Amino acid sequence: MNEKNIVWEPGFGTIYTWFAMDRNGKIAVMVNNCWGWLPNSLLSIDNFEKLLDDLNEYKWEESDIYINIPADKKGQTLLDLYSSLVHRNSNIRKDIEDWVCAKQSESLCEINMPSRKGVFIYHSIEGDNPGKDYPVGYDGETKMGDYFRYLMPTIYASIEDFPEPLRQGIVVSDTIDFTVDRLLDNDRINEYFPRMYS
Repeated sequence: MNEKNIVWEPGFGTIYTWFAMDRNGKIAVMVNNCWGWLPNSLLSIDNFEKLLDDLNEYKWEESDIYINIPADKKGQTLLDLYSSLVHRNSNIRKDIEDWVCAKQSESLCEINMPSRKGVFIYHSIEGDNPGKDYPVGYDGETKMGDYFRYLMPTIYASIEDFPEPLRQGIVVSDTIDFTVDRLLDNDRINEYFPRMYS
């Protein structure tokens, strides 16, 4: 266990993309957008950054080591909540839904990853000041760093979609359900994801 990593804090300019499994075995890609905390269970691994690099290369089908890629799920990507900051020029939800739909036939990208890979996409609330960004469609209170459910698949990935050596880099929750939980409180990340897959 690497105790020194536990003192890590989110901050401007550093974006991590990490991977999580919910209580039902469904997989999400979590983008911290600088301000989202990473679970201590992940930070305590000596080589957690290398593991995340390997997982992300595999996700983008760019790995030289893990070349056996699961077949396209051929599902759909559904828009749930979205960033008011990122989509500040779009006043109508249908415009963003149409944009998501149009991306399905393009080369692999974040927007069509749920339909092809079967993963949920969560983003952390970003911005340079509290309140500058919020997840459109969510009625409760939020703060910078909270993770919101951005995109959803209709056909789901599982741990079997990842090579065995990479599975140890996926954090696990015994309480969260990605099909239900739309917002994850940044202050409770360690409570939500207390352990790594083993």
